[in-house]
Amino acid sequence: MPSIKAIEARLPVVDVVRSAEFFATALGFEIGTLWPQQAPDFAILKRDGLRLQLGKDESAGAGRNVSTTLWLDVEELVALHAKIKEQTSIEWGPEVYVYGRREFGFRDPDGNLVILSEVTTDPPSCVDA
Repeated sequence: MPSIKAIEARLPVVDVVRSAEFFATALGFEIGTLWPQQAPDFAILKRDGLRLQLGKDESAGAGRNVSTTLWLDVEELVALHAKIKEQTSIEWGPEVYVYGRREFGFRDPDGNLVILSEVTTDPPSCVDA
């Protein structure tokens, strides 16, 4: 049977360079590819053996119905929260949920929701699941 070797999310963004720099600063991604070099409309970001794609989409950002969500399983969520809250507004959390995960959410410059989540044995801190 043919195999699937990887899956990567591609977020729609208005300004590829701005968004690549945001993810580099907020989450420590390395900007691996910006294409074309002049006025990029595509990027590949890398971190911890994973890749995230950014694709130029003029309809992204303010005024559009944002439906893209990026969920990341992380370690040291509290440290990431401290760093990210310096870069952007936190939508919610961090909270510990009944399913045994601590999570928080924020939006990238184009309004895409990014959820960071880690396994925890801490008791729930909220009633929402």
